[in-house]
Amino acid sequence: MAQVPQTFFDALAVRAWCGLALDALGRAREEIDAINVYPVADGDTGTNLYLTVESAATAVEAVFAGYAAEGPEGPTLADAARAMAHGALIGARGNSGTILAQLLRGMAQVLAGDGTAHADGQGLRRALRTAADSARRAVAHPVEGTVLTVASAAADAAGGAQGDCGEVARAAYDGARAALAATPDQLAVLRRAGVVDAGGRGLVAVLAALVETFTGENPAGPAPGAYRSTAGTHARTPPGTRTRAEHGEPAGCAGGGGAAEAAAAGPAYEVIYLLEAEDAAVERLRRRLDGLGDSLVVVGGDGLWNVHVHVDDAGAAVEAGVEAGRPHRIRITHFGAGDAHATGAGRPPAERAARAVVAVVPGEGLAVLYTGAGATTVLARPGEPPASGELVQAVRRAHAHEVVLLPNDAELRHTAAAAAEQARAEGLRVALIPTRSAVQGIAALAVHEPERRFDEDVVAMTSAAGATRYAEIAVAERQSWTMAGICQAGDVLGLIDGDVAVIGDDVTATATAVLDRMLSAGGEMVTLVLGDETPRTLATRLETHVREGYLAVDTVLYQGGRQGALLLIGVE
Repeated sequence: MAQVPQTFFDALAVRAWCGLALDALGRAREEIDAINVYPVADGDTGTNLYLTVESAATAVEAVFAGYAAEGPEGPTLADAARAMAHGALIGARGNSGTILAQLLRGMAQVLAGDGTAHADGQGLRRALRTAADSARRAVAHPVEGTVLTVASAAADAAGGAQGDCGEVARAAYDGARAALAATPDQLAVLRRAGVVDAGGRGLVAVLAALVETFTGENPAGPAPGAYRSTAGTHARTPPGTRTRAEHGEPAGCAGGGGAAEAAAAGPAYEVIYLLEAEDAAVERLRRRLDGLGDSLVVVGGDGLWNVHVHVDDAGAAVEAGVEAGRPHRIRITHFGAGDAHATGAGRPPAERAARAVVAVVPGEGLAVLYTGAGATTVLARPGEPPASGELVQAVRRAHAHEVVLLPNDAELRHTAAAAAEQARAEGLRVALIPTRSAVQGIAALAVHEPERRFDEDVVAMTSAAGATRYAEIAVAERQSWTMAGICQAGDVLGLIDGDVAVIGDDVTATATAVLDRMLSAGGEMVTLVLGDETPRTLATRLETHVREGYLAVDTVLYQGGRQGALLLIGVE
């Protein structure tokens, strides 16, 4: 269906723009992923931009649905703009998505702040200017030749345009496209690879959707292959390779273009999380993270922030967030040994690793534990299990020919199976080990040996997981029937292998009873994973109980963070 032009920027225009931008990024996603070469060529810029806009579009649709349920009156421009910005913020992925979220937030500040039913060409010019300036401030060390440059050029061109929103949008698009073509002249890594900036290419697609929103016409996009730079002589970097100092977003990894390409090494982890914190605490956090790593981008405001950084110590980056406020939706990605973080710029891109492990984990503490062991992790937030697409993306990020997938949750069995099947269709060898708890995943990871034949490694990991009984201690949210009888809201529940086995009113007594039941069948090792809300004395009491009552059993303790359950228990 043809797009109906919008004369002014109103709520309907916000909705249309989000939908058109999502369609545009969907068409260009693979192309953008393929030219993703600065500062880490992990082949996901197009995907990250798409997922960010998808979250923004979903938030806008939710606002419209809410108004439709209440009556004929629709949302205001302020309602739609704020929803767009909030959706992008909470759904931002990677450097590219994080900066796009700040661009949308900057626009929303103008569109929602005027208090009018719609914005005209002048309002759109101010929105684009605010967007570009706020995005640049969000990056710790801006680099030219990136999406920041393209955004500034779009705002500059829009500032000189006269007329309605359609004319301003087209001027912004033309300015952005010209700036994109010039990015290889500003970053040598782009010039060597023979490509333009990937994040900038994504922004051009989003601005093309803005033009279509107001004119009904899609401006002529780049011809196939036009994203290649005529200045470069090298072949395009294949999607999925990881070359340091080659990614399509302004990652703050250098004070200028020359320094970025001169970097010979870089951090091993990408850490992303949402943070609830005050402005003053966030400023301290910026300084702390800037000293820990690079690629630092912090966007947001009004108490909610999206933090992105590349570091060697993922735990320190998360701890810095805990000190600043309340981090959640934490994602930690291990870039992998032998990638360009350990490779000088200009050297050949690293080959895929032979084998990797991808694991779903319920808390940030376990995410740090798993990534420290070399796994790529996907955080399962309470009430928000990962979708199969998120698991597929994690498998791709692992960048290996062979992947072992640990879902660590019985309810994720079908989701993980679908992800494994999709990854196999892409030519990867994937083995799904049906771990039902993170403690089973820990046991499997402990015996993982990449040097063994794949089948032998999978058998050993499966055997270790299967030999580990698992339990958890949780608090009942409501009255319900269980295998152990009726529980009331607030009761302490002890679940063994997924079924309620003990109902009590004391955490320590319930956990002790669960341990005794599990150890009655034998065991050599007890694993305890404590949640943030677990009483501090619990671990000490349980360790003492095991030491005094089961002389041949060892105990190991981990901090799980916000994992939903008070305590996870594993017995091997």
